[in-house]
Amino acid sequence: MYRPPVSEIAFTLKEVAGLADVVAQEGAGDLSGDLVDAILEEAGRFAAEEIVPLNAVGDRIGASLSDGAVTMPPGWKEAYRAWSEGGWNALTGAPEYGGQGLPMMLHAAALEMWNFGSMAFAIGPTLTMGAVEALEKHATAELRETYLPKLISGEWMGTMNLTEPQAGSDLNALRARAERADDGTYRIFGQKIYITYGEHDFTDNIVHLVLARLPDAPAGTRGLSLFLVPKFFVEDDGSLGARNDVRCAGMEHKLGIHASPTCTMVYGDEGGAVGWLIGEENRGLACMFTMMNNARLSVGIQGLGVAERATQQALAYALERRQGRAPGETGKGMSPIANHPDIQRSLLDMQSWTQVARATCFCTAHALDMARLDGDAAVRGRWSDRAALLTPIAKALSTDIGVEVASIGVQIHGGMGYVEETGAAQHLRDARIAPIYEGTNGIQAIDLVARKLPLSGGEAIRGLMAELDAIAASARAAEAGLSGTGRQLETAIAHLRETVDWLLEALGQGRQAEALAGATPFLRLLGTVFGGAMLAKGALASLGDNTPAGARRVHLARYFAAAHLGEAAALKAQVLQASAAVLAYDPAA
Repeated sequence: MYRPPVSEIAFTLKEVAGLADVVAQEGAGDLSGDLVDAILEEAGRFAAEEIVPLNAVGDRIGASLSDGAVTMPPGWKEAYRAWSEGGWNALTGAPEYGGQGLPMMLHAAALEMWNFGSMAFAIGPTLTMGAVEALEKHATAELRETYLPKLISGEWMGTMNLTEPQAGSDLNALRARAERADDGTYRIFGQKIYITYGEHDFTDNIVHLVLARLPDAPAGTRGLSLFLVPKFFVEDDGSLGARNDVRCAGMEHKLGIHASPTCTMVYGDEGGAVGWLIGEENRGLACMFTMMNNARLSVGIQGLGVAERATQQALAYALERRQGRAPGETGKGMSPIANHPDIQRSLLDMQSWTQVARATCFCTAHALDMARLDGDAAVRGRWSDRAALLTPIAKALSTDIGVEVASIGVQIHGGMGYVEETGAAQHLRDARIAPIYEGTNGIQAIDLVARKLPLSGGEAIRGLMAELDAIAASARAAEAGLSGTGRQLETAIAHLRETVDWLLEALGQGRQAEALAGATPFLRLLGTVFGGAMLAKGALASLGDNTPAGARRVHLARYFAAAHLGEAAALKAQVLQASAAVLAYDPAA
C-alpha cells in the first residue's frame, strides 16, 4: 500500500518552509504542533485508504458522457462524499461561511496527499477552492451568502471557464458574450472548451465562473467580465430550482487523468444562460486571476503528488526486482536492481527532485499566507512579491519534475513500465498535462522574467538571493556534515546572480526579446538553485538526527549539490550566450 510521506511533509512545513511564522499570525486559526500533526496524519490515512484505490479504476474506466450527463467511475462519488463530509473541502474557507480558516500551507500539504492518491480526483476540488476564493474576494454579499456555504462544504462544486476553440493562452480572442437583462442579471452566450469537471455526478449543483464580453466592452482583455452561472438556479429558501441554459456538449478523450471529465460547455442555446456579475464590468480578468494564481500553485502540487507516488512505486519495484549481479556482491543469485549503481542514481534523482518540488510549493504557500496575515502592510507587500516570484517556479518546475520523475519511474520498471499492468505508465500519462494547463510552463517562464523579476525594482529577487546566501553560509560552516554542499551552493548562487543582473539590464535597456529567449532556462536555473538551498536547509536541520529520515535528508542534499547544482553554469550560458542564436532562428527556413 502506497502512503503519503506524512512525516516528511510535516518536516518540510515546519523546518524548511516556515510554518511557525504563519501560525504565530492572527487569523491563522488556533493551531498547535499536535493539531497540525493530527490533521496531516488523518489526511494521509484518507488518501491511502480511500483515494489511492480509486486511481487504477478511474484510469481504466474513466468518466463517461451520455445525453449531456457525466457518470463518474465506480466508487468515486462515494469517496468524494466521504471526503467532503470529512471537512477537507472547507480547510481554508472563511469561517463565517462554514470554513475552518486554516493556512494555505496546510491546504498545500493536504493537496499533495490528494494528488498522491489520484490526480484526477484532486483536480476537481482544486477548482472549487479557487472559485471560493474568487467569490470571497470579489462577489456581492448576496452571492457570497447564497453560494459560499455550499461550495465551502463541498456540497456543490465550482469550475473555471476561460478557454474557447480560438482562444487558448491569448484571452484577447475570447468571443463568449454577455447581455444585460432588466432585472440586473446577465444572459451568457458562447462555447467554452477544456472545462475541468464541467459536468459530473458528484454534486447536485455546479457553479460555473465564466469570462465573457459585454457588447460595449473595450477590446482585448480589458473588456472581459466574470459571471457566476449555476447549473441549477437557487431558490430563496436555498433549494434548487429550474435548470439554467448551460449544458455539456462533449467530453475530451485524453492521454491521462481519464476520470477527470474535461468538458465542452455551451451557454445560451435556449435564450441565454442567466449569470450574475462578479466584481465590476470589464474587470473580470482581475477577479479570475485571484482564482488562477492559486490554481497555478495547485497544479505545481499535482506534479509533486505524482512524483512522490511514482518514486514510492519505483523504489518498491527496484527492491523486489532481481537482475544481474551488482558490483561487489558475492552471494548466490541475482541482485535487486536497487543495488545497481545506475538504478541508485535514478532513485536519488527521483527522491531529491521530488523534495525540491515539495519545498518549493510549500514555500510558495508560506509566502501567500504571510502576504495575507502579517500585521504590517509593508511586510505584507514584501511577502506578496515573494509569492508572485515563487508562483511560476512552483507551477513550472514542479510539473516538469512530475513528468521527469514519472518517466524515470517507467525506466526503472523496464519493460513492465511500458505496459499498463504496473501502473507506472499512468503516472507519466497523468503528469503530462500539468506543464500545459493553467498557463503553459513557457508562459510561466515569460511571466517570471518579464513581470516578476523586475518587481520592486529588482528588490524581490535580490531579497530572495540574500536568503539563499545565508543558507549557503550556514552550509559552508557545517562543512564536515554536508561535504562540500555549502561551496557548491555558493558557486551556483553566483551564477544565478550574474544571470539575474544580465536579465534586469536587458529588460531595462528594452532588449526584451533577448531576455525572453532565455526565460525557460532561467526558470530552471532559479528553481534548481532555490531547490538546492532548501535541501541544504533541511539537511542543516537534520544534522545530528541519527534516524533514517535525518540521514536521508543529509544524503539527498549532498547528492543534489554534487549532481545538479553544477548545472547552474550551463543554464546561465543558455540565457547569456544562446539568446542570439534563438532569435536568429527562422522556423520557416
